[in-house]
Amino acid sequence: MSEMMKQYIDEAEQALLHTYNRYQVVLDKGDGVYLYDMDGKKYLDFVSGIAVFALGYNNKEYNDALKAQIDKLIHTSNYYYNVPAIEAAKKLKKVSGLDRVFFTNSGAEAIEGAIKAARKYAYLKDGTTDHEIIAMEHSFHGRTMGALSVTGNPKYREAFEPMIGNIRFANMNDLDSVKACVNEKTCAILFETVQGEGGIYPATKEFMEGVRALCDEKGILLILDEIQCGMGRTGSMFAWQRYGVKPDIMTTAKALGCGVPVGAFLMTEEVAKQSLTSGDHGTTYGGNPLAAAAINKVLDLFEQNNIIENVQIVGAYLEEQLELLAKEFDCIETRRGVGLMQGLVFKAPVADIINKALDKGLILINAGTNIIRFVPSLVISKDNVDEMIGILRTCL
Repeated sequence: MSEMMKQYIDEAEQALLHTYNRYQVVLDKGDGVYLYDMDGKKYLDFVSGIAVFALGYNNKEYNDALKAQIDKLIHTSNYYYNVPAIEAAKKLKKVSGLDRVFFTNSGAEAIEGAIKAARKYAYLKDGTTDHEIIAMEHSFHGRTMGALSVTGNPKYREAFEPMIGNIRFANMNDLDSVKACVNEKTCAILFETVQGEGGIYPATKEFMEGVRALCDEKGILLILDEIQCGMGRTGSMFAWQRYGVKPDIMTTAKALGCGVPVGAFLMTEEVAKQSLTSGDHGTTYGGNPLAAAAINKVLDLFEQNNIIENVQIVGAYLEEQLELLAKEFDCIETRRGVGLMQGLVFKAPVADIINKALDKGLILINAGTNIIRFVPSLVISKDNVDEMIGILRTCL
């Protein structure tokens, strides 16, 4: 490590609040599926900013669209209309099949909005404020107080109690455990279509269909968190589309803006008509012209560049190569995941492997202590997969 990079790391440790245990590298620029540190060292990136940079780094069309919008108008406020936000909402409606959009700045904010919409919907039905939401154990929905309240991992919550309350936790892919939590006060069931931080657990078809039927029967809203697993990562634009099970409310973020901080929650017309109204919810930055310009260009490039088809082809290849690796090494228990959202489950902690990989020019991330998560850019090729597997094999 150069003296300059070490100096920047030392300065960061003096100036930034210590809420991250960062890897000892200062990243400087990116190109395609590669990142470069301040010393010019090249890294193959299989994290993509935690499932954010779907289009790869330094995409000229994306960069040019943002530059053009910066020169035109960056921000007004939501007291006025702006064309990029209107266009982005239309495109998002088209690819999701949902009817109404609210733009946020992050995934956690999208979860907050979804919770508020569900509670307002229930309040308007019976005038009471003691409704309950069912979430899943081992889930992760964000760090804000509302998002933490529905995150099924006590270690994230305990220091910040009390949470918002009236949350019950069931088990992912266990319909009976969900049914056991349902009562006359249940207003929503919330889960990630593919659990990310909790260990790369896709919902089963039976679970998705069973929860949807339960919601329909009891008048409960189904909220699906597609913040990490959405935007093409599983081989369809949103993971729930693989099952043919449509939510009443959906959250999205991460790859929605491909690096510009933006999220959204969407809902059906029925929920929109009977939930949040003027004065109920707001945001200063959400859906501003710059963020919306990013969404517009991302959705355009997804279509032009056949991104989802690439995920289907390369995702299947990645899955196959990870399966072979799992058979080759006794230290690996199993592979899980779908598309370009994959996990290798190890019999021991993976921190040393991830650090070795970083030394050898491969960026990986964990999902829990024993799992290596693979969430690369959606533009990766089979050659990139081979390069990654080659480096990982030397680390094992």
